[in-house]
Amino acid sequence: MKLRFTKMQGIGNDFVIVDARRDGFGLRETEIRAIADRHNGVGFDQLISIEPARDPSCAFYYGIWNADGSPSGQCGNGVRCVAAWLHRDGALAIGDTVRLESPSGPVTVRLLAADQVTVDMGEPDFRPEHIPFQTDAPADRYDLDVGGEMLEAGVVSMGNPHAVVVVPDLGLPALFRHGPLLSTHERFPEAANTGFVQVLDRRHLRLRVHERGSGWTLACGTGACAAMAVMRQRGEVDDSVQVELPGGRLQIDWAGPGHTLWMTGPAAFVFEGEWLGMTAH
Repeated sequence: MKLRFTKMQGIGNDFVIVDARRDGFGLRETEIRAIADRHNGVGFDQLISIEPARDPSCAFYYGIWNADGSPSGQCGNGVRCVAAWLHRDGALAIGDTVRLESPSGPVTVRLLAADQVTVDMGEPDFRPEHIPFQTDAPADRYDLDVGGEMLEAGVVSMGNPHAVVVVPDLGLPALFRHGPLLSTHERFPEAANTGFVQVLDRRHLRLRVHERGSGWTLACGTGACAAMAVMRQRGEVDDSVQVELPGGRLQIDWAGPGHTLWMTGPAAFVFEGEWLGMTAH
């Protein structure tokens, strides 16, 4: 089996992009995991397919798979890479605004430059049943038992489920224990991406994210959107915030309920390649 692919990254969040517009996408879960292996495969946080749109109002569809082969509903850094890939392929010009179809629904992207994209990520959804998150009563924060310790978390969907925990310091050793436990917490029936956020001031956040299905990543676009949305909902940040992640910085803009949230950041090409299939080890 041979598979042509493009390796891309958005502030360190890395992807394998597969052009499935002509032949469709047919990789099995085992094959996705094999490509994701950073020693015996290519390595990625998510694999993204570019396919014909199902929704006639959209130009293209993109599918998302985590490193463990599980599907994902949305990927903020990934959609910027999709837009940059489409530009290099000649399907999108600088200055163009286009609707793309994700597994969780349409998103609007605007290509600001060959390597700079802004994305309308939709309105953050705090309804527990839409995240999904199990609770008897909606609230802007929840106390969760995480490995015998109580953590206070905000929860929100950005097309995928997020838990957001405010911490005084991202270097706390306990975070590396809490991240995987919170991502698989029983109150998230579909698991969750866990973001630990440090508030520097009303316009600046620092963030570290443990992603469901992929683990700790250098960046998470939807995680940055979720962190800003939770803090904006609490009135602790302004409408425009810079979010600093280990791999780089994103601009997040949200005017609050009734408005959609915009994410702006870079997209970069790394290399082109051909995966030759699974081999015995």
